Amino acid sequence: MGITESKVVEGKAVPRGKYPHVKRAGDFLFVSGTSSRRADNTIAGAQVDSLGTTKLDICQQTRAVIQNIEEILRSVGAQLEDVVEISAYLVNMNDFAGYNEVYGEFFGYDGPARTTVAVHQLPHPHLLIEIKATAYKPLGQEK
Repeated sequence: MGITESKVVEGKAVPRGKYPHVKRAGDFLFVSGTSSRRADNTIAGAQVDSLGTTKLDICQQTRAVIQNIEEILRSVGAQLEDVVEISAYLVNMNDFAGYNEVYGEFFGYDGPARTTVAVHQLPHPHLLIEIKATAYKPLGQEK
């Protein structure tokens, strides 16, 4: 990627609008809000049984979101260790404990600065969480 460049990553869920998965601006990489939506538009951590009962799992969704961010970063030569800031959006703050537990599997106190806020809703009723990230990966240091 050049000094300013945008990328939609092959094999990831197509953005629901005209925006990239990731944008480089100099030495910074900005990952657009990412959910647990898969390329086939199913949602990790969301199950609907034959009677229409929905079961949503914040732990599964959080893990899938962070793994999606990891794969997006990998596509431009970066990794989770390069993330310097995260903003997380939860539909329900009652999910904070599960989200926080899974987050801790990927990041420690030396990880990115973080903000977590509650939002009224996300673009699909089965989504419990969305995360956007900023990474610092100087040009020429991509792996």
